[in-house]
Amino acid sequence: MSLDPARAAVRGAVRRSLADLSGTVLVACSGGADSLALLAATVFESRDQPVTVVGVVVDHALQDDSAALTQRVVAQMVALGADETASIRVTVDPGPAGVEAGARQARYAALAQLAQHFGAELVLLGHTLDDQAETVLLGLARGSGGRSLMGMRRSFREDDEDPRSTLFLRPLLDLTRAQTEAACRADGIEWWTDPHNSDPRFTRARVRHTVLPVLERELGPGVAQALARTADLLREDVTSLDERAEHLYREVLVGDGLETSALDGLDPATKHRVIRIACLDAGAISSELTREHVLAVAEIVHRARDGRQIQLPGHVTAYRDGAVLRFRRTGPAEA
Repeated sequence: MSLDPARAAVRGAVRRSLADLSGTVLVACSGGADSLALLAATVFESRDQPVTVVGVVVDHALQDDSAALTQRVVAQMVALGADETASIRVTVDPGPAGVEAGARQARYAALAQLAQHFGAELVLLGHTLDDQAETVLLGLARGSGGRSLMGMRRSFREDDEDPRSTLFLRPLLDLTRAQTEAACRADGIEWWTDPHNSDPRFTRARVRHTVLPVLERELGPGVAQALARTADLLREDVTSLDERAEHLYREVLVGDGLETSALDGLDPATKHRVIRIACLDAGAISSELTREHVLAVAEIVHRARDGRQIQLPGHVTAYRDGAVLRFRRTGPAEA
């Protein structure tokens, strides 16, 4: 009997992720089709490798029955053959970015904590091509530029500056949600559908159930694939520009400031990236540093206006000191 094509596709994606790997692998599992298909494939593909598969579930405590759901997912992970299982309950702080962002931040922190506990160097995440398309659309709606439109990274570390920190990997970014659901059906796996995923209060749910279907209907099939492909293309471009900006940033440093004449000689895309790097190095908050902030700092670089100062999120003030762009902590009277 031939192997179900969806199950084969999921297993193939996981096989490539586990190539030449030994040790412990964590698989983040929510109980949805994507993560259950990922866990089943990881268990299957690790049979002939020195790999220990640990299925983990994060309880965000956002629903009344979350504890019961967590127990159910743990039982499913055991039934699917995970070598070990674990669950962890987190507290979600909505903060200014909202519940979705707060849950994501708490989830990744918990997964990194579990990875450290189990001595795992790799955490597998079940995001699919559809998730990537939604992410690109959300970035487009926010007007966030290339950095947001390049979507979710295929792999990233808990700490980008530390090559020894936990590695997160998304093996299923080239597969659709329909494929993971088909893979679950082929394996006889029943999955849970998070009601938050269809709750119109959440932006991503509206994109998933309203915006993308409209685009598919009006523009034709393949919109999700096109958006995901756009993310891959933009990632190449943005990565190249960011690397160039990092290199030039070090070149235009003058003590604790930036040489404005050297900045003026750069193209806008590179100059604005260099200024953003400088703002962040000075202590500005990345998630709150907007394009408007960067353009305002670029304005005082371009035009020597004595006394002009730009206050940045994170209690940082940018100002021009002669031919040098400098930063200092914002004083109490300025806040």
